Amino acid sequence: MSLTAAASGFVVVLLSVQGTGQDDWGVTYSSTEICALKGSTVEINCTYTYPSRIDGGDTEVKETFWFTKLSGNQPVDLSTDSDYQGRVEYSCYEKSCTLRITDLRESDSAEYKFSFITNQPGGRYTGSPGVTLRVTDLQVKESKSSDPSWRDLKCHSSCRLPDRSSYIWYRNGHKIQSQTSSTYLVYINSADSYSCAVEGHEDFPSPPVYAPRLPSVSVSPSAEIVEGSSVTLTCSSDANPAAKYTWYKKNGDPDLQPLSKEPQLVFSSIQSTDSGEYYCTAENELGRRTSEYISINVTYAPKLPYLSVSPSAEIVEGSSVTLTCSSDANPAAKYTWYKKNGDPDLQPLSKEPQLVFSSIQSSDSGEYYCTAENELGRRTSEYISINVTYAPKLPSVSVSPPAEIVEGSSVTLTCSSDANPAAKYIWYKETQTLIQGPEGVYHFSSISSEDRGIYSCMSENQYGEINSSSLFIDVQYAPKLPSVSVSPSAEIVEGSSVNLTCSSDANPAANYTWYKENEDSPKASGQIFTITDVRAEYSGNYYCEAQNRRGRHNSILQLIVVAVDASPAPEFPIPADSPTDPSDHHSAAFSDTQADLPHAIVLVPSFQPPALLPCCLPPALVSSC
Repeated sequence: MSLTAAASGFVVVLLSVQGTGQDDWGVTYSSTEICALKGSTVEINCTYTYPSRIDGGDTEVKETFWFTKLSGNQPVDLSTDSDYQGRVEYSCYEKSCTLRITDLRESDSAEYKFSFITNQPGGRYTGSPGVTLRVTDLQVKESKSSDPSWRDLKCHSSCRLPDRSSYIWYRNGHKIQSQTSSTYLVYINSADSYSCAVEGHEDFPSPPVYAPRLPSVSVSPSAEIVEGSSVTLTCSSDANPAAKYTWYKKNGDPDLQPLSKEPQLVFSSIQSTDSGEYYCTAENELGRRTSEYISINVTYAPKLPYLSVSPSAEIVEGSSVTLTCSSDANPAAKYTWYKKNGDPDLQPLSKEPQLVFSSIQSSDSGEYYCTAENELGRRTSEYISINVTYAPKLPSVSVSPPAEIVEGSSVTLTCSSDANPAAKYIWYKETQTLIQGPEGVYHFSSISSEDRGIYSCMSENQYGEINSSSLFIDVQYAPKLPSVSVSPSAEIVEGSSVNLTCSSDANPAANYTWYKENEDSPKASGQIFTITDVRAEYSGNYYCEAQNRRGRHNSILQLIVVAVDASPAPEFPIPADSPTDPSDHHSAAFSDTQADLPHAIVLVPSFQPPALLPCCLPPALVSSC
């Protein structure tokens, strides 16, 4: 080490080499390699030669300078280089030149060359190779000792230091008097810093080494964090040697796994699940520090809303039911409830998270959904089906066809009732049970007049039962076979009155018309035919016709007028071969057909002998006259 160099800072000269050009052009450097400490001053020396005369002309040096880099194939004078501004000084005299660089920086490490320019054509010369300068720090190196609470520190330089150099150690900037060795065993205290220097060069100590200071954490962007955006968390700590970083998320796990071992924790597309509290650790060989927490609040649009119903069991009409809509959202979502009904201008039912039915009705059955919304978006839930069970409502009864019911036609009675679950039905005629089952239909394939009456039905399920109003079934039919009768039923004296009566079962009620056989014109109309002043010539077959718009029916009555003696007639049987000619005996004889007809006997006084008066009644009615 030269004394001149040592006075300006710690410099080690490794080699001295002379460079000679052709025809006595040359540059000779005092050394080709120099190692100097950062912050010190270094001087690089050279001498140069050139021909004194060329082609009869004297050689004159016009310019001398040092350089490390080229610009456009031209060397850049260090005195004009902005990287060396204020730190470079040339000292040139006759054929020697010294470059002085102060406040050395690690970036000053380079190959330095000297160049001079003369007045001769092509008279430029550069000494190459130049001088290699390496600028280095003293460094404190750490290594573990047998006890983990202690560390071995060593004062180190990449330059080869002179043997038997003495060292000075500093703790927190204060000199430790007892330490002169290049190594130092220290107890680890994260608050302490250590540095060293070579004795005699105390102005150029090593950078201090120390454990990481409390790490600071930051987030970018610093504004609101929206789901899907890129977010970077940065951990930084003042430490030497430089700290290594580890990122964690607070979740109560004692065996917390690190998220990253880089200074930055990057979320390329942050999600809602990334919300939480994060922290980092900074660690080097001298210690470990943990940062404070940084809270990450990821805002996001509502997720798919979740629907629930309470109670979750069967819903019975009249009970209290609550529908709840919930959605994960940040900021919190606002909720709106709707009922699906196909209306494009659907009106909201509620703008609360819960839709409450204090006494739910059957009309509330249906499908419901909700929307969850915040300033970042809106989401619609799936449908939830509400099925309200209830007892049957008042049944409605109907008859088909709805027009007049005619005997023999097909007729269907239908009972229907709004019920959930579906009702079972029972049909009644008056108090008689007809049929029961789930259909509610009672069918007459060919209705008859006997089916006329009052019908009703009952609908029932497990929640109750209810009876319908009555339904009157009026079956229309043509008149049945009329029945005919005569009044009075005793013996009728000539000249008296006789009432013939006709009646028939019919719906609507029948109209009656009376006829006498072999006469075209009706004798009378109405249910009763009265014959006054009865005479013998009124004998004959009479019939009545019962008629309505559904049909007609006839029934015959035989009226027999018999002439009798005014004196009491003897009682005797009629001979089997008795004459039957009415013209001979003024009596009516019965054929087999006539004997079956309704008939009446009118006794008319006669002066014929009693023995000639036949019996006037059919054998089926009397045994003798």
